[in-house]
Amino acid sequence: MSNNMKSVYGRAKDSYAFKIKLKSGILLLWFIILTIICLLPIYILVINATRSHTDISNGLSLVPGKFLVSNFKKVLSEPNFKFAFNIFHGYKNSLIITCCSTFLTVFFSALTAYGIHVYDFKLKEISYTVILLVMMVPMQVTSAGFVSFMIDLKLTNTYWPLIIPAVAAPAVVYFMRSYMKSSFPLDIVEAARIDGCSEFRTFLSIAIPMMKPAIAVQAIFAFIASWNNYYNPNMILINVGLKKKTLPMMVASLSASDKFNDFGTIYLAIALSIIPIIIAYVALSRFIIAGVALGGVKE
Repeated sequence: MSNNMKSVYGRAKDSYAFKIKLKSGILLLWFIILTIICLLPIYILVINATRSHTDISNGLSLVPGKFLVSNFKKVLSEPNFKFAFNIFHGYKNSLIITCCSTFLTVFFSALTAYGIHVYDFKLKEISYTVILLVMMVPMQVTSAGFVSFMIDLKLTNTYWPLIIPAVAAPAVVYFMRSYMKSSFPLDIVEAARIDGCSEFRTFLSIAIPMMKPAIAVQAIFAFIASWNNYYNPNMILINVGLKKKTLPMMVASLSASDKFNDFGTIYLAIALSIIPIIIAYVALSRFIIAGVALGGVKE
């Protein structure tokens, strides 16, 4: 090969490597900017939780304050504050509703998606179309009828209307089925049937492990949506005391209260309310990473 040819190939290789590095650098910079945009409000929230009311009123600061302990004492012992907010009851009530509804959402949505994907029946496509149509109807449209129905059943001021409806989650079913169409081969179901495995056991022992990434993603979304849900509990829990209110209801009543206007303590209460969300994300994100390596059936 001539020297001219070597120089041409060398320049092309160097140009390609430069383009790859430039593209990677631009993507890295863009992702750093997005990360800062997403985390900056949370950082400011945590910082304000360590500052006093006067400092917060004077302006924004990126440096932590020295009032975290005093703010925390006010959260636990301030009489006016305890009238609208109790972190222990809030955690208990919200965790009961959120954990139960998250489990029902991901389990029955995965089961529904599995049934639509694996089995062939006459109304298969029609049923899936109905699920997509229901997904497009917002909760606010049916809220009046839902509350009226719960009043007739005498289920208001209880947690059941906030837990049981989580079984029907059309958006989660749509995501689960989309995932299964691309990552769940039907050959493995046929192999399980040949080995004598029952249908439900096939779902539990084979489908669930292979769907871990999708289940983890939807569990995170379902947990966050249920934990931050203020609209539904505010409709159902009409006449309840502080001990039965959820954490978003407590935060909302605290922000609207004219008896307590200490911004530092309010920011601390909001910061405490997002701790379970962070824990849930950290606990479930490892399943997403681990589940990517799960393989299917090789032809």
